[in-house]
Formats: sequence, C-alpha cells, structure tokens
Amino acid sequence: MSSRPAARRTWLPTGWDSEMSDEYEWAPLRLPPEVTRVSASTRLSIEAEYRGWELARVRLYTDGSRRVLLRRKKSRWADAEANRRPDQPQLWL
Repeated sequence: MSSRPAARRTWLPTGWDSEMSDEYEWAPLRLPPEVTRVSASTRLSIEAEYRGWELARVRLYTDGSRRVLLRRKKSRWADAEANRRPDQPQLWL
C-alpha cells in the first residue's frame, strides 16, 4: 500500500504517482484532441520559460488528447512565506 494520499491518484494516470516527491510542485494538465503537437509544445515552452515548470510526463490517448504532468522545484522562499503569519509579529521568549 502506498503512503501517497488517495487524492493524488484521482487526477493522475496509473503509475505516475510513484515518481512524485515533496521536493517539487506538481501540475497535471489535460490537453484536448484539437490542440496540435506544435501548439502543445509552444504552450509548454512558455510555462517552462516564464514560470519555471519542466515536463515530467506525457501520455497520448487514442482520442488524441494528452495528459501532461509538469513539475518545478519548491522554493524555500515560498515555503517560508506559507508558514509565516504576516499579521503577527515574531515573539521572542
């Protein structure tokens, strides 16, 4: 039995959750059949260039749709901001 939360498995194709680690943020996408390979490549390149995402997995289905899994390293700054309460000052005891 996997230690991964069941919620992750609901949006991922079989086997994709085995590679997921907590070091990364994950973004699953579904590209409909009408999106061409060139258009998909362009869109994913923009995500990589301007938002720091990299392509982790792609699955092409018989209907022409694609499931894509993007990942990017979690930043230390984002983790620190998530744990900080900006409306409360630090208390030093």
